[in-house]
Amino acid sequence: MSSAYEPDADPSGPTAADRARPDGGDIRKMTSEELGAVAGAVAQAFFDDPQMRWIAPDDGKRTLRLGPGFKTFIGRVWLPQGESYTHERMIGGAHWMPPGTWHMGLLAQLRLLPSIVRDIRGSTPRLLKLLGFQEKNHPREPAHWYLAAVGVAPAWQGRGFGSALMRPVLARCDTDGVPAYLEASSQRSRTLYERHGFEVIEECRCAREAPPLWRMWREPQPSGGAPVD
Repeated sequence: MSSAYEPDADPSGPTAADRARPDGGDIRKMTSEELGAVAGAVAQAFFDDPQMRWIAPDDGKRTLRLGPGFKTFIGRVWLPQGESYTHERMIGGAHWMPPGTWHMGLLAQLRLLPSIVRDIRGSTPRLLKLLGFQEKNHPREPAHWYLAAVGVAPAWQGRGFGSALMRPVLARCDTDGVPAYLEASSQRSRTLYERHGFEVIEECRCAREAPPLWRMWREPQPSGGAPVD
């Protein structure tokens, strides 16, 4: 199972000078050939995420399931939208759904289900509960961009790469006057999103025993751009 993705896209790791480039020159749209590396980096980013810990409490099983699970969602749901971004060293990714594309119909869900069961296995019921909750509570109007997932491998965090990965679409939102929406799954990610103009519209849980989730909305910013984390 572990061979289904690359757990470390850049084993050399960062140096003290490694920071996101202010001009965004190190960020680009990812390709299907980079799926394994990006999925592996995002899986690392979410290993300690409270929602992922609730879905797969066992550390060893979570390690085996996150990589294949993200590979399935990136490759079959998010990447086809053409708005998945990565760093030139494939240390993470940001996966957006353009306005009007976030909803997954019943037929598409049924087609995806066998892969989810294969990848997530014993954690499938909780994952489906979370996904169903997100779908039910997703804003229908107005038209908006949806940030489905963004993550940077832990060794590279705190250097501005998360902000850089989000910046292309946030800048487009500001230019076009279109809002954005996401669900923050941790206090840390909530703080990052708030620095980019997102505001909490609801704190909620998909189940009584599940950790909190913050639904967040961002109106287009008149000044454009976004801060560096």
